[in-house]
Amino acid sequence: MTDGLGGAGAVLIGRFTPALWRLRVRGSVIHGRDCMASVDLSQPNDDDLVAVVPEPIDAASVLDFVSAPDSGAIVLFLGTVRNHSPGKTGITHLEYEAYEEVVEPKIREIVAEARQKWPVRRAAALHRTGELGVGEISVAVAVSSSHREDAFAAGRYLIDELKRRAPIWKKEHWPGGAEWVREDLADPAPTSDI
Repeated sequence: MTDGLGGAGAVLIGRFTPALWRLRVRGSVIHGRDCMASVDLSQPNDDDLVAVVPEPIDAASVLDFVSAPDSGAIVLFLGTVRNHSPGKTGITHLEYEAYEEVVEPKIREIVAEARQKWPVRRAAALHRTGELGVGEISVAVAVSSSHREDAFAAGRYLIDELKRRAPIWKKEHWPGGAEWVREDLADPAPTSDI
């Protein structure tokens, strides 16, 4: 599957302001301009980007969003689809579903918690839905802060808590079948003591 961008996936263009928190979609390109139908993301903080979308996630755009001249550290985590899981080999693809009315507010809550624990300058947490092939980015979490210790700790907290608490489900597919997987049961230990 190609996106017409040399595999770059979705692209966030431009800085967003409260009035422009709209996800503009044209193919797999997300624009900050009024060119197509939009989804209001209702972001509570100009320095946070939270989205659960079917479009590909572009890591460079996530980094661009969290970049700030007063930040000395940026941590980016990308979760990708792998070809195996515990007890299974030959995974061909994953399917993600989310509880749409709850998932983004829950992720915003997790971002707010990270902001209370560490001096986060900007934060982004994006997760894909739909069918994803091996190698595709399923989740991106990025944090900028003045210092690396805070950026690492906040980034770790965001991804761990998102995986544990966000209502997103994954179905693994392999040549012999498919199965829904509860990732929150695989690592029950919370990371709130980081």
